[in-house]
Amino acid sequence: MSLERTILLVVGVVILGSLLLGVFVAPGFLWITALMGAHLVQASFTGFCPVVRLLKRMGLPERSGFA
Repeated sequence: MSLERTILLVVGVVILGSLLLGVFVAPGFLWITALMGAHLVQASFTGFCPVVRLLKRMGLPERSGFA
């Protein structure tokens, strides 16, 4: 799996998980969804994402994730 697809997977799992926790456990978990959305906007402008650095150190290959 490429770095780009792994990032999409991580973000999707965090957002869906926080939504489920917010609905079924406590509404406070919805802040995780909001923070992840804010991080995506920030990363699109700055190009900085801590998860990318971590995954690069793990040796995931970089290649285009989309056709």
